[in-house]
Parts: sequence; structure tokens; C-alpha cells
Amino acid sequence: MGREIKFSLVYRDMWQSSGKYQPRVDQLTQVAPVIIDMGCFARVETNGGAFEQVNLLYGENPNKAVREWTAPFNKVGIQTHMLERGLNALRMYPVPKDVRQLMFKVKHAQGTNISRSFDGLNDPRNLELSVKYAKEAGMISQAALCITSSPIHTVEYYVNFADKLVEFGADELCLKDMAGVGRPAFLGKLVKALKDRHPNIPIQYHGHTGPGFSVASMLEVARAGADYVDTAIEPLAWGMVHPDIITIQAMLKNAGFSVPDINMSAYMEARALTQSFIDDFLGYWIDPSNKIMTSLLVGCGLPGGMMGSMMADLRGMHSAINMALRNNGKAEVTLNDLVVQLFEEVEYIWPKLGYPPLVTPFSQYVKNIALMNIFSMAQGQPRFSNIDKDSWNMILGKTGTLPGKLDEEIVELAKAKGLEFYTGNPQDEYPDALDSYRKEMDENGWDYGQDDEELFELAMHDRQYRDYKSGLAKERFNIDLEKEKEKAGAPIIVTRQVVEVPAFDAEAIKAKYPEAKPLQATVSGQVIWQVDVDDVSTAPVVGTSVKEGDVVCFVQTYYGIEEVKALTSGKIIQIETKQGAKVQKNQVLAYID
Repeated sequence: MGREIKFSLVYRDMWQSSGKYQPRVDQLTQVAPVIIDMGCFARVETNGGAFEQVNLLYGENPNKAVREWTAPFNKVGIQTHMLERGLNALRMYPVPKDVRQLMFKVKHAQGTNISRSFDGLNDPRNLELSVKYAKEAGMISQAALCITSSPIHTVEYYVNFADKLVEFGADELCLKDMAGVGRPAFLGKLVKALKDRHPNIPIQYHGHTGPGFSVASMLEVARAGADYVDTAIEPLAWGMVHPDIITIQAMLKNAGFSVPDINMSAYMEARALTQSFIDDFLGYWIDPSNKIMTSLLVGCGLPGGMMGSMMADLRGMHSAINMALRNNGKAEVTLNDLVVQLFEEVEYIWPKLGYPPLVTPFSQYVKNIALMNIFSMAQGQPRFSNIDKDSWNMILGKTGTLPGKLDEEIVELAKAKGLEFYTGNPQDEYPDALDSYRKEMDENGWDYGQDDEELFELAMHDRQYRDYKSGLAKERFNIDLEKEKEKAGAPIIVTRQVVEVPAFDAEAIKAKYPEAKPLQATVSGQVIWQVDVDDVSTAPVVGTSVKEGDVVCFVQTYYGIEEVKALTSGKIIQIETKQGAKVQKNQVLAYID
């Protein structure tokens, strides 16, 4: 019998790569014993990534979900693993180091065994603390190499990166092929080089099926010495997700490897349960296109995990782009045309932006720049006319060092805007913050929770946690679910209680903040607080600091998009309008003090 290959079920990522939400805790605990009965998984990816945030978004406690979901696997010796984003931890933007440290303590206490840590730029500085804190908390530290295909992402590049991660103390390595664009032969060479350099370090391969390479890649990495491969189960396998366990098990068994048998009765039960969760409510947010593989992804390299939000963005911008084209005497485009244009635009600008691996959040930044480029060109404006703040932070080095060299066009644009490039350690820009969150919890009379897990949730996802505690998150989710059921023609059985949100009036603002200045709409139209419709982290909230001249939001008009800039420096103390709200010229959108 040949060398043993072990399997991991990426149950969390299956859902994230398919749609918006994750199953509820009652559903997860229902499917857990069936996954165990399948008898073929040494590991299950249970949480991390968007898991905690998504639970908060529909008004559920993510800590309860993690504890109850991991417990059955812990009991039988199946390892559980989570995904975290290095400097960004479990969210889309940087996290203070004391909050990062608390995360690993909490997740270990909740029953998560392995932390898969990645940095979207493959900047080792952003992973050093992840390795350190995971090991201090008693977790296995699995450090990931974000795989992409470019002239600079060579075997030598990745081996040098891995050397630093092992030097930090990483227990394992993961090839995170988040877009599935890693070429099979290349990945085999990389695994062999890593095993030659670090023979005692286990290697796990994670590859999405989007462009169609991943099955061949799994065979190549197995032959080269990989120890674990990530798989999915139907009905969520394939498409933008991951290969199904049946195919991979049969392929590796035929190739002479020692692989566990699959209890097919349990497989069919897990398959049916997963389908029942889709039918219950999760399917309302699963885009059918995510079930399809496409070779168009070979060129642009966008990851499967963001396809749902990308299609929502395109639908949201489609009418505005066509209006701009009409106003400039150009032919309108279909949604399919727009998808192809976006893929081609990403492929064009990616080298100019220094080849950042297209993984969260940098895939979203590159996609946002590409989408705004398409819109700008439809208006007759040049590329890079509208770049959002988070994308500029990537360009300027505030989130880490870009792998490649920026195009001179981008460098000159930054200089023209008076922007400075950052060369320091990104973590230094984000001071410790737990004391301020402890103060908030004390003032509200909120319990810190078992092992400080509630304190952690507030510190990691502050705005979502506040909405969860107030009941607003549950209310919003129920309304959203009702709308989706109406679209699908399903019977509406949701009962909802309206939660009133008090709003300040102008006089109250003036009395409380005599120096406050209004942020006013420069034109009439629709407010756009964030480009990425599914990522609320890109929208300013109360407490956000702004500088005079910063672009705070946009107003979409019949002829294009107008920037709304801050006329003073300070903090946003009140927001008066919602995303997509219609406003009149000079209407107050927010107040800055």
C-alpha cells in the first residue's frame, strides 16, 4: 500500500464560496455526527473567515455556534481548523495585536485545534504574530502560502516565503490555491521543493475548482509529498467551491495511495442534510452561477469565494454603466458582457498593481478598482479616476509589501494626489484596543463571556456585535429573508418586530457638538457609502476618522458618480442616510466633528 493521504472537509468554505450565509448552529450540530460517520475525514474546517461575522449578521451568537459545532469532532479525535487572515484576523481590515492575541486564546478554548493563517500579500511580517499567538494558545499553527500564477510567483519565491514561516515556528504549511489557478505541474514542483527543504513539516493543499485545474493539482501535490487535501461534498462541491470527496478519493486510491474508505450511506445523508439547509433559507443567497466552472478565471485569477459578492456588485452597477454608455453615444452591455469586461480589466490592471495574490481582501480591492475603471471609461474618463481608500492603502504599502513593482502610472498618480508610500510594519499602525472595548462592555453591563469570548466578538466585529446585541441584526435579517422569499414566490412565515432607531436632528447635533460640520450631497442622486455591496466594513461608521479632502462617499447621478469630500477633519459623529438612499443636492448625509 502506498503513502497515506488524509482528507479534510472544508464545510465552512463550501458555504462561503457558494453564497452569503452559513448554516445555523442547530443545523451544524445536526450534520456533525453524519460527517463523523462518513469515516473518511481526519479534519473538518469548522469556523474562521466569515463564519463568525455571518452569524452576527443574522442575529445569532457565533461563540455558541463554534463551541457546539466543534465539540462532536473533538470528542472523536477529528481535528478542527479555522481560517484567519493574519493582520486582518477574521475581518476585512487590520486588527490591533491585543485583539489578535485574544482571538487564538478564545478559539482554542472553544474547541478549534488548528489555525490556518494567511496573508493576502504573502508578507511574512503579517503572519509572525499569528504563528506566535496560535502556538502560545495551544493551537497548531498552519501557515499558508497564497498561490497565484504570475512571472514573479516562482517556486523559489514560495520556498523563501515558507522558510520564514517555518523560522517563526509554523507547525504546518498550506498551499492556499484560493482561485484554483495554480498550474498542476508547478504545484507538484513546489511541494517537492518544500518537502526537500522541510521534510518533517506536514503540507495541506486547498484548491477551488473554478477554472478546472484543482483535481489534477491534487494528484500532482499528492505525488510530490502532500499530506492532506481539502475536499467538499455535494450539493455544494464543484463550481466555484472544491472537488467532491468521492472523486478525489477514487483518483488517489487508483494512483496507489492509502486513503480511507467512504461510508456512502452517511455521505448520502450528509448530502441530503446540506440540501435541506439550502432549501430552508440558505439557498436564497446562493447565486446559481457559483455552481459553474469557467475557464475565464484562468486569466483573471479571481477566487471562488468572492463570486457571489462580485455578481451582486455587477448587478448594482449594471444600470449606471449602461446609462453612462448611452450618454456618451456608446452601445449598452449585457450583464454577461460586463462579467467578461470585468475579468479582462482585472487581468489588465493586476500587473500594474504589483501582482497582489487575489485573495481576501486584495481580490476585492483589485475587483473594485477594475469595476470603477469600467464605469469611468463608460463616462469617458481615464482608468484609475476613482480608487477607494482601502485600495489605496494596499497600493501605498499600509497593509504589507506588494510582491511586484507598481506601474509608474500608479506611482505618478499617488504623487499627484500627495499620497505617501509606507515602508514600516503594518501592525504598528494599529494600537492595542481591548481596554476601550472593556470599557464599552462595562458601561453597557455586557458580560465578557466564557473565556472572554463576548469581549472578543465586540473587539473583532464591533458594529455587527452592537447590532446583534440591540436586536437590529435579527430584524434586518428577517426583513431580508422575507424579501428573498417574496422574490422566490415562497409563502411568507416570518414574523417581525420593528426596532426603532432614534435619529438626531440638526438642533440636537448643534447643541451637543457646536463645532460639528455637515457632510452634504453635492448633487442629487443615490448615496453610495461603499462599492463592495456585501462588505459593510468598507463603509464609514460613527467614529470613523476623516481628513479634509477625503472622499467619504459617492452620489450616483443620471450622468455618473460624484465624489463627496469632507470639508473638515475630524470624526463622523452621525450618519443621516443609508446605502442607496435618494438624496437632494445639499442634503445632509452625515456630521463631522
